[in-house]
Amino acid sequence: MSSLPVLVLNSGSSSIKFSMYEAGEEQRERLFEGAVDGIGTDLGKFWIKDASGAKVVDESPSLPSRAVAFKLVADALKSGKFSVPAAIGHRVVCGGPTVRDNQRITPKLIDEIESYTDLAPLHTPIAVYIMRQTLALFPGVPNFAVLDTYFHRTMPEVATRMPIPTEYAAMGVRRYGYHGISYESIIYQLQPDVPEKLVVAHLGNGASITAIRNGKCIDTSMGLTPTGGLISGSRTGDLDPGVMIYILRKLAGGAPKTDDAADQLEAVINKKSGLLGVSELSNDMRDLREAIAAGNAKARLAVDKFTWTIARWIGSYVAELNGLDMLVFTGGIGENDIASRAEICVGLGALGIVVDEKRNNVGGAAVISATDSKVTIRVLPPLEDLIIVNHVVRLMGE
Repeated sequence: MSSLPVLVLNSGSSSIKFSMYEAGEEQRERLFEGAVDGIGTDLGKFWIKDASGAKVVDESPSLPSRAVAFKLVADALKSGKFSVPAAIGHRVVCGGPTVRDNQRITPKLIDEIESYTDLAPLHTPIAVYIMRQTLALFPGVPNFAVLDTYFHRTMPEVATRMPIPTEYAAMGVRRYGYHGISYESIIYQLQPDVPEKLVVAHLGNGASITAIRNGKCIDTSMGLTPTGGLISGSRTGDLDPGVMIYILRKLAGGAPKTDDAADQLEAVINKKSGLLGVSELSNDMRDLREAIAAGNAKARLAVDKFTWTIARWIGSYVAELNGLDMLVFTGGIGENDIASRAEICVGLGALGIVVDEKRNNVGGAAVISATDSKVTIRVLPPLEDLIIVNHVVRLMGE
């Protein structure tokens, strides 16, 4: 295969990230990257950086809708200033029980992915919209869906099966796992020396943790939806099921329809909980650290809840793996919040996990374990766009 430009589209609940790579047989060169942030607000940001990192677009538009946001991206891509893509890769958070493999996008596939919107309600609607728009924007250019759930397909049934009646399991109610493209990028960066027993913590506004044996996922914290597992920016993480039943009954008392009550519950667990719900201040770790420094007790509790929960998951995965060779932190908080990494590892010394204070005092890729740590501790950035490009190139060759 000769070198070809591959466009990557990675949409979130309030953002659209994009990049273009020149993909050859062996090399991948990023030509540009950009993002539209703050969708649904009057405080939007739209920027594009060239291969050198210089900003060629830097705007602050009003972004009342995803349609307005994507039009900015589309107009830029069609302006003639950038290469026309030969293929396009889309991050798709979840394809449900029937869309399990990365594959070429068709209108029928988009409809199928859309039918499982409830599994990732914050991400799937905008991804579906962008896929449809992109097929029309670049007619004849092959588009591919790269799934966050793909990496987790190696989990054994004991990990994926939920303790519910079989009739609901048959409907696709199971643990899927998310952030899989990020986890796959960590394995990619560790090649050829991938440790046998590895735990990776993807910590950002959405947070999860995964146990990996010999490069393959054996368990992960997120479940049926990205809401499960760890507490994160505005999501609860795992809850006693009775909590949701209790809240639903309270909401249903004032809601004319059961669906209305369910919608309200979804907003509570996905948008009003987590760090935001406990702190009553923010879902952003940077804001919370500033508040802690100013003596805010609720911010302190929210962050303590976050780090305490992650430490518990690490301990459980050490047991599941029967030991641990390496712990990797990734994601926005994992890469950049020095205090969170240190606080998570406090008390894990008995498991051989010891952070070096000086080595930990960095942002970006680093080895931060102490010399007497039995477990290597690393910080690595997630390279999701690169992994999407790799899958597109592979699928183009099939």
